[in-house]
Amino acid sequence: MRVVIAEDNPLLRDGITLLLAEQGMEVAAAVSDATALMTAVADLRPDAAVVDVRMPPGFTDEGVRAALEIRARFPSVGVLVFSQWVETSYARRLIADHGGGVGYLLKDRIVSTDDFVGALQRVAAGGTALDAEVVRQLLAAPAVDAGLARLTDREREILGLLAEGRSNLAIATMLKLADRSVEKHVTAIFTKLDLPQDRADHRRVLAVLRYLRA
Repeated sequence: MRVVIAEDNPLLRDGITLLLAEQGMEVAAAVSDATALMTAVADLRPDAAVVDVRMPPGFTDEGVRAALEIRARFPSVGVLVFSQWVETSYARRLIADHGGGVGYLLKDRIVSTDDFVGALQRVAAGGTALDAEVVRQLLAAPAVDAGLARLTDREREILGLLAEGRSNLAIATMLKLADRSVEKHVTAIFTKLDLPQDRADHRRVLAVLRYLRA
């Protein structure tokens, strides 16, 4: 089994590498950031990737966003998120969007290397591996659109006006903003909602639908 590891802590990264090698697995790459992770997966096409949630440069959600991208672009690659943090909105998307081939384990709850290795093997084979605490938080937390959660107050205000059918010009007039400023806000909304660069009208509809569902 070929594995790619994405972990910014060098001691933990080296430890996972040694552990998997001892289990007869091939660590095709061990990287420290999400960009290098995506490059490694695209070039090497491993059976699975072990991914931390918070990695450079922002140490927020780079890793788990990369995990979602891997599952979308390379569905045959299993993804095991291995983190100190439970990002419920992303975990829900990983599970709901792609079914099997995903796992989410918490670093401080792993008490056996066999458990970790077994979970990774299960994910690589198309199964799932979820820590009980992750499941508990998923059941307790309401569904939140991670893209909408990234919007600033101003961007949410503008998205609400888009939902009312207002044009950029009308929004600029209502909010006493320059046309150029509204265009920048709308572009930022599309980016944060991970909407494809298609026709502008199409993206406006998709953005509004996301807003209304939430």
